[in-house]
Amino acid sequence: MKTGLRAALSSVVGLVILGVALFLSAGTLNYWQAWVFIAVFAFGTIISSRYLARTAPAALQRRKRGGPRAETRMVQKFIVTAALLGGLTMMAFSAIDHRFRWSSVPTAVSLVGVVAIAAGLGMMTLVIVQNHYAAATVTVETGQKVATHGLYRFVRHPMYAANVIMMVGVPLALGSYWGLFLLIPVILALVFRILDEETLLTQELAGYREYTQRVRYRLIPYVW
Repeated sequence: MKTGLRAALSSVVGLVILGVALFLSAGTLNYWQAWVFIAVFAFGTIISSRYLARTAPAALQRRKRGGPRAETRMVQKFIVTAALLGGLTMMAFSAIDHRFRWSSVPTAVSLVGVVAIAAGLGMMTLVIVQNHYAAATVTVETGQKVATHGLYRFVRHPMYAANVIMMVGVPLALGSYWGLFLLIPVILALVFRILDEETLLTQELAGYREYTQRVRYRLIPYVW
């Protein structure tokens, strides 16, 4: 089975599981925000996977080897687990918010959230195109060089920046304001991941220390 098709099928299975969780939490299938969210996420991930399979198959393989079990360092296993649980909890809580009508999110705001999700997915793909070593795990590979062009000129971790953009859009796309508060533990986990990752990169990736002196911001320009 070709890499792109295998990645696409894996994404579809994940989205089906996510859809079941969202609709069970919402207590109804009459939840247009969730349908739009799933459609945009499915379209974005499948198109990205197929594109990368043609243009950067090795990079796509690196992205597929992710999750807590793929991490080689115990601290990252805990961080990734916390981030995943936090993200799933945020989505489920957003659907519960919709169920009990705690938030009143206008359609226009939900669509802004959809745009943020699409933008985040597109930015993630661009990062992989610009840095084929942008793996899903914290590691340094043989022959790896510091990426300094493209989005890496503005922040040291554009992949994580793209993830933040997408995650901000998720609760809004699902029609929840309260879900935004659950972003806090997710972002904290991301901060710990970045700090630990930079320690490793500084020690093992030639030129990374000099790169951090040129690019000051890790995640958000002029903020951090």
